Amino acid sequence: MTISLPTDVANDRVRGGSFGSTMSGILAEMKPEAVYFTASPGGERSALAIIDMKDASEMVKYAEPWFLAFGSAVNFEPVMIPSDLEKAGPYFEAALKY
Repeated sequence: MTISLPTDVANDRVRGGSFGSTMSGILAEMKPEAVYFTASPGGERSALAIIDMKDASEMVKYAEPWFLAFGSAVNFEPVMIPSDLEKAGPYFEAALKY
């Protein structure tokens, strides 16, 4: 999932001293497999978090803390590991009819 933090909101949290603790609290609850911090193409503070979501309903669990704490924009981008790609074989075969 990608998370973009609006600069004005994040700056207010930095100035108020709650940026780090809020970020740490959300990440502790998320338990991402990995998280990377960067700047988005628009220049906002951003993060790429690798999570293992078992059900689409978990989007609420992962996104809402970011929405509520920072007014963030959140995107989910499903990815596959090699074993997922192996399981996809029948779908490739079915697509050949097109």
